Amino acid sequence: MSDATVVIMGGGLAGLTLALQLRLRLGEVDIVVLERASAPAPEAIHKIGESTVEIGAHYLDTVLELKSHLQSAHLRKFGFRFFFSDGCHELDSATELGASDYFSTPGYQIDRGVLENHLAEVVKARGVRLLRGAIVRGVELARDGSHRVSYEHEGEDGTIQTRWVVDASGRAGLLRNLLDLTTDNGHHANAAWFRIGERLNIDSWSSDEAWRQRCVRPERWLSTNHLIGPGYWVWLIPLSGGAHSVGIVADEALHPLRGFNNFTRAREWLAKHQPRLSVEIETRADRVLDFVALRRYSYGCRQVFSADRWALTGEAGPFLDPFYSPGTDFIAIGNTYITELIRLDLAGQPLSPFVKFFDQLFASFYESTLDLYRGQYGMFGHAQVMPVKVVWDYTYYWGILCLLYFQDRLTDLKSLSLLRGELVAARDLNRVVQMILREWAEGAPDSNPPQMLDQSALPWFKELNRALTDPLDGDGFRERVCTNVALLRTLANEISTAAQRAVPGLDTHELSGADVPPPREPLLFRAAT
Repeated sequence: MSDATVVIMGGGLAGLTLALQLRLRLGEVDIVVLERASAPAPEAIHKIGESTVEIGAHYLDTVLELKSHLQSAHLRKFGFRFFFSDGCHELDSATELGASDYFSTPGYQIDRGVLENHLAEVVKARGVRLLRGAIVRGVELARDGSHRVSYEHEGEDGTIQTRWVVDASGRAGLLRNLLDLTTDNGHHANAAWFRIGERLNIDSWSSDEAWRQRCVRPERWLSTNHLIGPGYWVWLIPLSGGAHSVGIVADEALHPLRGFNNFTRAREWLAKHQPRLSVEIETRADRVLDFVALRRYSYGCRQVFSADRWALTGEAGPFLDPFYSPGTDFIAIGNTYITELIRLDLAGQPLSPFVKFFDQLFASFYESTLDLYRGQYGMFGHAQVMPVKVVWDYTYYWGILCLLYFQDRLTDLKSLSLLRGELVAARDLNRVVQMILREWAEGAPDSNPPQMLDQSALPWFKELNRALTDPLDGDGFRERVCTNVALLRTLANEISTAAQRAVPGLDTHELSGADVPPPREPLLFRAAT
């Protein structure tokens, strides 16, 4: 039997980034990673999580010091882009939502195989014991932290006694299943995705020169492109090796999985709902690399951290939705809490109060993000309401969760306690606005003119993104939270007014703007560009 301070069960993105973060933060802690796969990951590996947004990108490039690798081996993302293109044979005939130029704070399109192989080499070089081909056979949890993990490796049985055990086993959910922690979160959606071994250059999908010139640089293909319709969306994500990832994600009540659960059915489904993409797929059907279908990918989890020195990270814990790409974000958040708990434990601090607070915070972040998805897929094809929702969702994300992460305040109990009222107000406001948006979409007729709604044309929106990297002291951070919550209140009232104009008599759920002065200029899009 060997000993370790931390055993991480799983050597994918969540487990390897945690191992690296522990090494960078805590130095020579004895870490063992048990990875089931016996060989390095293939390029264009079949995993959700190729698109990163601001928190996940900041975690990888700055916190984990991987910027040079990301810039050389992956692609900088041209933001999110949305086409309301259900049934459209040409993209230029539909409303487009996106930015005409890059925002300040980067995101990346990640080839997961390339990144995970690089991470494996980095952690091994830093002294982490990475055992490939190690199959976990059992876990014995002990209240005193003397856990035992039994495994098989190269035909031999082994056991490790460890102070901490972290489940990073993905959907296998070794601890989540052992402890019966999985919950139904009420968001029932399915997905299928595949890779084409050739670039899909969306910029060439129109001969209209005016459409092509809407972007400062003709690089729409570098965006995470969303082709959306009622109850579903299709992703297009480029990979650095030249392949392109294509995914169908849908509310199961509106688009059952059986309609696209293999490549033949997916082709038929795309021909009906996204005919322009279907043409591109049909000409490359012989270049399909793989196909995966996943039923009810979203689930909750009762607990992710324990004072008994175990934790869950990545998909071994709760999973939300691939829309807005929050997966790497929640790996970053969860790993940050796990690293801090291990640091406190090794410093002799009692864990219980910290575990309780961190678990509540993580659950709150999860639930407030879940509100962006649960019950909302029906409005996805609404070209009038969905752009408003996207602006709101970004504002909430950049203004609150990103601010906490970029300013390294996730574990700052004092600041978070002082700001509890503002943070709860923002969470409650988000819940109300999501209801207003849903009822607006249900009650208002839609129109889908051939136009571009340019997020770059919203100065306040660009500034919110740019300001993520502002250096702030404690007072400056607290002031910024209050400023951003005030912005959310103002935006919420503008959304409420627009919804009531479109649907007279719509219930705004007691959202009152009496104490919020209107902005000098409207925050939402005034006209198409």
